[in-house]
Amino acid sequence: MPAPTVEEVEGPVYGMTGRTRGMDRLAIALDTDDSVEALRWARDYRDVFGFAKVGLELFTSEGPGIIYALRELGYKVFLDLKMHDIPNTVKRAARVVGGYGVDLLTVHAAGGVPMLRAAVEGLSEGAAAAGSATEPRVLAVTFLTSDPAVDQIAFIARLDAAAEAGCGGYVCAAAEVEMAKERHPELFALVPGIRFKGAEVDDQGRVATPSVALAKGADLIVIGRSVTRAADPAVAIAMLKAEAAAF
Repeated sequence: MPAPTVEEVEGPVYGMTGRTRGMDRLAIALDTDDSVEALRWARDYRDVFGFAKVGLELFTSEGPGIIYALRELGYKVFLDLKMHDIPNTVKRAARVVGGYGVDLLTVHAAGGVPMLRAAVEGLSEGAAAAGSATEPRVLAVTFLTSDPAVDQIAFIARLDAAAEAGCGGYVCAAAEVEMAKERHPELFALVPGIRFKGAEVDDQGRVATPSVALAKGADLIVIGRSVTRAADPAVAIAMLKAEAAAF
């Protein structure tokens, strides 16, 4: 069956002006080590996504300059470093990150409450020292979406640790969002591993479509290769907008 055209899905997606409904619930994953490629994607899709994810690959290659460039393009920045070390080291590193003006920073929940709390304190201190207008949030990574299965008891323990440490939210697969929201409705839920129906799952173990993840309660979904590496990115963007329109 041939892929739908942009017009069949929604209509033209380029040349838009202004912010689209729900874009602050959509993050584009800039999964590359090439800043030229990353910024091209960021410019092409800035009227669709409110957040840009900078992962370990891109940050290691480009450093904080890529964060500043994305902020200039109007993005909120999700820095996905998944920190995991002794509390003092994590606090110092998070303090540095706070000065970059990021909105979200990931830390592994498996590090425990003292380490998570250190990250929260460090990030807040760094943002305050830099005169940031917004309070950045630490998100505790419960389990990776590449994990084929999750132990429910361990998941709840990591979620509780995030809440006790003062984290602003957590990262989990769509399958765990409803349970997490019931236990800690006050926390922000970020869901990666987003794929369109029938698409290749690549290295992900637990995936969901945009509409399923949002319906389950995700506050922010992260999508990358399904758009940036799509045969026709314009159609992929139109499909994403169509799925997210009800939320």
